[in-house]
Amino acid sequence: MNFAMIFGVFIVIYFLNCFKILNEYERGVIFRLGRILPKPKGPGIIFVFFPVDRMERVSLRTITLDVPPQDIITRDNVSVKVNAVVYYKVMDPNRAVMEVEDYHFATSQMSQTSLRSTVGQVHLDELLSEREKINSELQLIIDKATDPWGVKVSHVEIKHVDLPQEMQRAMARQAEAERERRAKIISAEGEYQASEKLAQAAEVLQKQPMSLQMRYLQTLMDISTEKSSIIVFPLPMEMLAYFQKKEK
Repeated sequence: MNFAMIFGVFIVIYFLNCFKILNEYERGVIFRLGRILPKPKGPGIIFVFFPVDRMERVSLRTITLDVPPQDIITRDNVSVKVNAVVYYKVMDPNRAVMEVEDYHFATSQMSQTSLRSTVGQVHLDELLSEREKINSELQLIIDKATDPWGVKVSHVEIKHVDLPQEMQRAMARQAEAERERRAKIISAEGEYQASEKLAQAAEVLQKQPMSLQMRYLQTLMDISTEKSSIIVFPLPMEMLAYFQKKEK
């Protein structure tokens, strides 16, 4: 009687252990006598007939993979350190288990290799200004390589580009020279516009000689308002000519 009770308790515990609960985002890949079943099981309560069946849990949630900084030489021979982040998820649990030993580690290695090869083919200016284009290219390359494993890469983003100190100083000098060039161009354009306006004013004054005298009086009035110790004002040559005639 005692043996039957012990055996019954053992059977109950065994069957309870055969029931597995999978979350909504999990699937169970079942191997029955070493052969994989056509479809994964879950979510919810499933029955795993141990030791005939063996189950491996696979998460279907999006995984964030941080690619460590990679030492890369760009196409224009500049040494940089670049890191990135990769977002991917398992679309086919059976292939993720069967086609590769560790799909997470394999995706990480593929991401590092693709990052080095892609960034090594572009110039530094392209790396700094055209990140969206490089991100899209990386996403296509990694997704194509991981597709046989049942893994879908949804997005790749370059996070940081670490430049050497010498290159940072050179870029700062380049930016300063560019700003000085723009300032000189703006100043030259201002001088050109001012000369055009002066030429137009000279033409107007030439048509009306009396306007030149009025402008002269206006200048004297402006000078008189200044609180300066010395005032220098122009003397018209016509007045000197008048005195010369009088002496004769």
